[in-house]
Amino acid sequence: MDRLSAIEIFIRVVDTGSFSAAARHFDMGQPAVSKAIAQLEEWLGVKLLLRSTRALTTTEAGRGFYQRALRAVEEADEAVRAARGTASDLKGKLRVSAAVCFARLHIVPRLPEFLERHPDLELDLVLDDRNIDLVNEGIDLALRMGQLADSNMTARRIGEARRLVVATPDYVKRHGMPKTPADLLSHRAIIYTRDIGGGEDWTFRKDTVDVSLRLQGSVKISATEGLRAAVLAGMGLAVASEWAFSPELKSGVAVSVLDDWALPPVPLAAVYPTGRLASTKARLFASYVEECLAPEFGLERRSELRLSKTA
Repeated sequence: MDRLSAIEIFIRVVDTGSFSAAARHFDMGQPAVSKAIAQLEEWLGVKLLLRSTRALTTTEAGRGFYQRALRAVEEADEAVRAARGTASDLKGKLRVSAAVCFARLHIVPRLPEFLERHPDLELDLVLDDRNIDLVNEGIDLALRMGQLADSNMTARRIGEARRLVVATPDYVKRHGMPKTPADLLSHRAIIYTRDIGGGEDWTFRKDTVDVSLRLQGSVKISATEGLRAAVLAGMGLAVASEWAFSPELKSGVAVSVLDDWALPPVPLAAVYPTGRLASTKARLFASYVEECLAPEFGLERRSELRLSKTA
């Protein structure tokens, strides 16, 4: 058996967690699957799989080999489809990383149309507010907000949202409407501790005038979902990305204040892992997200960014 076939068998065994399932997929006997894995391990000189009576697991070497082998096989398949003129017929697995609240509000509701366009695509959505390691986690595409740290990853800005000072109408009624940034110092502030480029310190701009201040907050929250809940419960006002409260701002459940003062906007970028060409699946998914968000958070000017170290 050639090595590429053995690699494809190994990938199927890991995906299904079963030698017998892989055998059924390739229409071959289970002993042939076991032999292919043994020959692959012998060729590599490492153990890839650990078998017990109850479970089949990958070794550390097996996990690393699986991620890279999967990418190699998928890129080979894409090359074949491109040569045949069927590059838009997406197949296989696509792993996308995104922040929890952003995905819930703006990505997940739009997935049915994308999956309807590409019914053979398997989408693995990894939701985490942390910037996880894309290579180690086998991520094809990450949707990241805020200014990116220096990185040798490739990123393309696909959207941008305003930052606003938001509160509930009831809170404003009880505590008054701020007229200037300085008025915020007499209000209860809810601080989002993971805000890149802000947090407690903000610079407001109106025409050519800049006003910098540190918000006074007794409540600090590290997740956007918690920030939303606190603001909507009337606990105070907060500086937040427009996307985080867009449903409530439209319905009037939340309001923005100091609209004649501008804050630094929040860019959204499609980020691809270090040392890897973006797959057709990843690029098309990023383009779809950009298309969906354009009415609210689209950019007039889009550009490719080349960054210098890992984010």
